[in-house]
Amino acid sequence: MRKSFITLSLLLAGSVWAAAQSSAGSWQNLFNGKDLSGWKKLGGRAEYSVEDGIIVGRTVANSRNTFLVTEKTYRDFILEADIWVEDADGNSGIQVRSHFDPQAFNGEGKVYGRQCEVDPTPRRWTGGIYDEGRREWLYPMQLNPAAQQAYKKNAYNHFRIECIGNEMRTWVNGVAAAYVVDTLDAEGFIGLQVHSVKGPEQAGKKVCFKNVRIQTAGMKSTPFPANVYVANFVPNYLNSYEQKDGWRLLFDGKTNKGWRSARSNSFPEQGWAIDNNTIRVLGSDGKEARNGGDIVTNDVYAAFDLSFEFKLSPGANSGVKYFVTLAENSQGSAIGLEYQVLDDTLHPDAKLGRNGNRTLASLYDLIPADKQTRFLRPIGQWNIGRIIVYPNHKVEHYLNGVKVLEYIRGSKAYRDLVAISKYVVWKDFGEAPEGHILLQDHGDAVAYRSIKIKTLHW
Repeated sequence: MRKSFITLSLLLAGSVWAAAQSSAGSWQNLFNGKDLSGWKKLGGRAEYSVEDGIIVGRTVANSRNTFLVTEKTYRDFILEADIWVEDADGNSGIQVRSHFDPQAFNGEGKVYGRQCEVDPTPRRWTGGIYDEGRREWLYPMQLNPAAQQAYKKNAYNHFRIECIGNEMRTWVNGVAAAYVVDTLDAEGFIGLQVHSVKGPEQAGKKVCFKNVRIQTAGMKSTPFPANVYVANFVPNYLNSYEQKDGWRLLFDGKTNKGWRSARSNSFPEQGWAIDNNTIRVLGSDGKEARNGGDIVTNDVYAAFDLSFEFKLSPGANSGVKYFVTLAENSQGSAIGLEYQVLDDTLHPDAKLGRNGNRTLASLYDLIPADKQTRFLRPIGQWNIGRIIVYPNHKVEHYLNGVKVLEYIRGSKAYRDLVAISKYVVWKDFGEAPEGHILLQDHGDAVAYRSIKIKTLHW
């Protein structure tokens, strides 16, 4: 009996060990803890070494961004790593599904592709998604401010990145951070970044990587919490997460369903075109509302999160208005709060108003957008606008994921601005409890797509 019991115990222990190995075997270490086998350096001149079982990169003055990248490429995977950045003003990141252009920078080469950001600075964009060497910011962390406190200074931070299908999601120390649905890069290498530094005083700072591992089979996706904005770059498409989270498309990419003229109950017979997944106002020599005129949603909205893409032609002017009641029976464009859509360089309206309050992404004629040039995409490319109206009447404007202004409808500060604006003639301007969403015909060629909205509740 004793011998049988021991034999059975050993068999059971062996089964448990085998099961554990099988489970653990779905993960693969990308770093063997001894040397940099399976990795190669690309880009700049920073150095990488192995010290006490850790990959250590050191910053170098007068160098471009440097990357230690895998020799293998990967498609769908879950990646985990622990990263410590010595410099409180430093920067790092993890490249995924990335590529190398050997001809760039006069033959020095350039790494490009999506990156999970590591940002110890007060900006706190760790976990955000940046398109290195190409489109730049895809998911600034102002899109998910609740995750901006996840990064721990002077410590190793744990990162989890899931790239499955066309989706990329990130976690920092277990906190859900960024969510991107993309149209580029189904496969590529993984890379560990040592960022360039501003001056020699920042040279020699360490960036340390450990516990770098990957799972490419038997993956189990981690649930993402509700109410996190998704940066979705697939035109006129909502994924299952967005649909479950309450988003719906205001434009289906094919028809004018849900829209009508601001002047009648039907869609304009001229002045607008729907093609190539876009809804476009046609140019008419800058004559405001003289061709097809403005269009509005059939439905009205009170508190909402509205996201839209727009593409300007050179010198163009348009706008996305909200809380449009149509009660004013105004000549020309309908009245409402306006997210300005404008070519700031070529259109004269940018120089009118006060302090730039008629420029792109501004609350037209009331509050200027506080925006940096680097977050603007050139005329002829798609930009992303976003308007959030909270149930407590707070309003925010975003441009390409970055918040550019905020205000409170009906507050004294708001009413003081209205009192010195062109809107002073309209009683209680912008304070209606609900209204239509409007796309403006200002007589210039402007295209819209991926117009989506989510109703907000207390």
